[in-house]
Amino acid sequence: MRGTSASEPAAGGLEARVALRLGTLDLDVALHVAPGEVLAVLGPNGAGKSTVLRALAGLAALEAGHVRIDGGALDDPGLGVWVPAERRPVGVVFQDYLLFPTQNVLDNVAFGLRARRMGRREAHRRAAELLERFGLTRYARQKPTALSGGQAQRVALARSLAVQPRLLLLDEPLAALDAATRTEVRRDLRDLLAGFDGMRVLVTHDPLDAYALADRVVVVEGGRVSQSGTLAEVTAHPRSAYVARLVGTNLLSGIADADRVVLAGGAVRFVAADRPAPGPVHLAVHPRAVALHRRPPEGSPRNTWPATVVELDHHADRVRVVLSDPVGLVAEITPLALHELRLEPGTQLWAAVKATEVDAYPA
Repeated sequence: MRGTSASEPAAGGLEARVALRLGTLDLDVALHVAPGEVLAVLGPNGAGKSTVLRALAGLAALEAGHVRIDGGALDDPGLGVWVPAERRPVGVVFQDYLLFPTQNVLDNVAFGLRARRMGRREAHRRAAELLERFGLTRYARQKPTALSGGQAQRVALARSLAVQPRLLLLDEPLAALDAATRTEVRRDLRDLLAGFDGMRVLVTHDPLDAYALADRVVVVEGGRVSQSGTLAEVTAHPRSAYVARLVGTNLLSGIADADRVVLAGGAVRFVAADRPAPGPVHLAVHPRAVALHRRPPEGSPRNTWPATVVELDHHADRVRVVLSDPVGLVAEITPLALHELRLEPGTQLWAAVKATEVDAYPA
């Protein structure tokens, strides 16, 4: 897999602007994917992620914009171009796989080929080759109900690749799996996708999927792209509350002036080690950088404020402490610190963040 920058057009790949209305959703999303690249589309429920995939697949018509693969138009309302789903060089792996329960595995994989009027013998030959590649030959004559979640996903992927698509669309491909299976299947899926040299678009709500499978990510919120880039870029500098929650950090917004940042409302001023240029900025503060004290702290912290514990949320060997204060941060501490501080909802305390733990960047 190879990546391109967030703004680089896809030469000889997928170029799309998906613009349409669906109920209350007003969708307008531009995507560029280069050959051999995996793009992950992240976003909250109802943001329009799956609708983007449906439009690329030809299952939802555009009202404006275009879908082009290798320069050829598949959908362009302005030019009167519309290529139906069954004639597009596109393969789709749906969230619930949509395998035909009355057909065996071999017939499921051969379905797309048969729909394109390929003879039964040749379609079965190609399907059998894919089943062997995916380690599924022994299940060829079984029905999908006899398969595990991971095996069913492999069959769905084999079926989508059987038609030799240029664009492969995967809609939450791991969502139907239990947590114990997801890690192993994610690894297998990465290996299988590595053998496909076309464009791949992955819709997911899980940043781990994006980290393991994608070269770049596009974040869609409210029908619009709110952020794009590599996962490292998005993680380092989140630009919305959703992205901040997704990557597990605190996001503050304010106006930089002189040596401080005045947060929204002007109630709190923050100091960052690297002074940002004057103007609107974001501040990223990791929950582990938020220190909690029973008394006003002394020493090096430049940012301190009184706070009240709202909620305690235990995660493995850490405890997330939701605070009610003018800043609205979440802190993350150890169970030992929780015991020593004797925290519970309603506890009043002091929070502190060192200037060196504040990452400031233009909004």
